[in-house]
Amino acid sequence: MSLESQRRLAAELLKVGKGRVWIDPDRIEDVEAAITRAEIRRLIHEEIIQPLPRKGVSRARARVQHEKKKKGLRKGPGQKSGAAHAGISKKTVWMRKIRALRRKLRELKTDRTITENAYRRLYNMAGSGVFESTADLERYIQTHALGRKR
Repeated sequence: MSLESQRRLAAELLKVGKGRVWIDPDRIEDVEAAITRAEIRRLIHEEIIQPLPRKGVSRARARVQHEKKKKGLRKGPGQKSGAAHAGISKKTVWMRKIRALRRKLRELKTDRTITENAYRRLYNMAGSGVFESTADLERYIQTHALGRKR
């Protein structure tokens, strides 16, 4: 009752693995009798022996996940992996910060809130990474009384 050799020959002829060879359970006697490649080829032609379809990986879960991400879900700390700068590079963080600081300094200079002298000093300090944010810059100006006396 072993159909091992028939299954092997069919797999070779169909160019699939042995696990993907389907043999019609109602016609097992015909398959048992077939011992040559020609006989197996005839059984394949008669569709007594067929290749099973390839098994794929379902995209259903991926689709659901994608929909959730579109809604803004799955963004919490549990989903994040990698170092702190993996999501957004250190350079980008620096560029955003320095541009904001320089914008703020320009504003203060044009509003005549700080002197040209103070502006230049603060500009250089910002460039060397002294300030964490524009709020930090304003705190520094306040504590060191760099605001222009009106």
